[in-house]
Amino acid sequence: MNIKHSLLPTLLFLLTLMLGCAPKEKEITQQNPKPNIIYILADDLGYGELGAYGQEKIETPHIDALAKNGMLFTQHYSSAPVCAPARYMLLTGKHSGHAYIRGNDEWNERGDVWDYRAMAHDSTLEGQRPIPANTILFPKLLQEKGYRTGMIGKWGLGAPHTDAIPTKMGFDFFYGYNCQRQAHTYYPLHLYHNENRVHLQNDTIAPRTKLREGADPNNPDSYSNFTLKEYPPDMMFDQMLGFISKEKKAPFFFYWATPIPHNPIQAPERWVDYYKKKFGAEEPYLGDKGYFPHQNPRAGYAAMISYLDENIGKLVAHLKQVGLYENTLILFSSDNGVTYSGGTDGAYFNSSGPFGEAYGKGKGFVYEGGIRVPMLASWPNQIAAGSHTNHISAQYDVFATLDDLLKFEEETPTDGISFLPTLLNTSEQKVHDFLYWEFPEYGGQVALRIGDWKVIRQHLKDDKAPTLELYNLSTDPAETKNVADKHPEVIAQAAEIFKKEHENATTERFRIPAIENGLLSN
Repeated sequence: MNIKHSLLPTLLFLLTLMLGCAPKEKEITQQNPKPNIIYILADDLGYGELGAYGQEKIETPHIDALAKNGMLFTQHYSSAPVCAPARYMLLTGKHSGHAYIRGNDEWNERGDVWDYRAMAHDSTLEGQRPIPANTILFPKLLQEKGYRTGMIGKWGLGAPHTDAIPTKMGFDFFYGYNCQRQAHTYYPLHLYHNENRVHLQNDTIAPRTKLREGADPNNPDSYSNFTLKEYPPDMMFDQMLGFISKEKKAPFFFYWATPIPHNPIQAPERWVDYYKKKFGAEEPYLGDKGYFPHQNPRAGYAAMISYLDENIGKLVAHLKQVGLYENTLILFSSDNGVTYSGGTDGAYFNSSGPFGEAYGKGKGFVYEGGIRVPMLASWPNQIAAGSHTNHISAQYDVFATLDDLLKFEEETPTDGISFLPTLLNTSEQKVHDFLYWEFPEYGGQVALRIGDWKVIRQHLKDDKAPTLELYNLSTDPAETKNVADKHPEVIAQAAEIFKKEHENATTERFRIPAIENGLLSN
């Protein structure tokens, strides 16, 4: 060994200290003792689609590293089985019995809001039903604590020209899709930078466009018009890194609401080619289950997730480079379970792990596959590396957790319970008496988790006979053995909780008359 060469790094480090140039990590932490917070919300990512949760086909080394360096939650839940209500409840800390947004609502009374070209010409057709202007989202309270707040990705809780846009709801910076429907293409005509449209160099390929008539589904050229010039996931990611680089002296909160891996299947070709070699030949998806067709749907879907994983690796590397990693809490989750549409193949990937991926078990339903989601937390020297927890929690707990961490100036009642004691292993963790779901779509559904018991009622709004189901998740996590007739005491307890926790929805489409009329007590 060359001793002179082996001592060189140590001598350089000591020289740096003597010159007063301490490592950036230490310097930034001393200037800013409040932790930076990044919340990453994937879209339709299944419980089993990460290596840390048992995925064997899709490669996610950087997300898995968050688990290796932090904590993995095994019993964490979304607040709802579809996009908009899950996002609303995450940011407000309300469960769906108290929430203003309880389902997706495209605010149809404005006109033909699903006409992509009409929306391009008339921005008043974009967006979803606005949340009330006086709604308190936790980013507002973070601002009051001196945080700079930013967001990229999918909003879905308002519309342009209303008070329900990110920059009026607690975010200093926004870059992304205001409207969920616009996010049904990864090559849109425009995004929003704060309150203004940013026009992109993409052609008008409306969502649900099929292959050209007579096109050969086995010819790659037949799919060429679904890969355009400017890819917003790249652009949004760059905007996030720019925000973080500017906010090194003030604490920041960043909400990365990525649309990935929500359909349509549109991923960088280099990743698609990687998985084409890995998976081999497959049947093209021709668009018969919505969204755009794709010649290699399994490869394309895996490519989207690995692309997201790659960017999370780049984010962590950037935090280290600018000296912020040690003082940053990163939370990663998904808005709901895996979808059944658009050419995805949940069964092939075992996307929901033990919970099932078929229609009726995943997205849109209050079974475990629709609402139990991955949750990882990383904070160097604060959260024990490689730790796991079975603590039962929900995304509407995030509000209470941040309040517990930072002590918000404004007292805001929520339905959540802080899981900070679990993250830091500092004190006894309070537990939920129950978790609550009320979902007016897909026939009308409600669910409760009470300890290991899961109560589900379906068909509360359609023309099918209502169902009553009870499962013991400790012995039956896939919810296959209905034991409702054997435990009337649990059903009676659930009925009391529904009666106590439900408030009639303000919006008519979110109302479930069976709850309002007391039918769940039967």
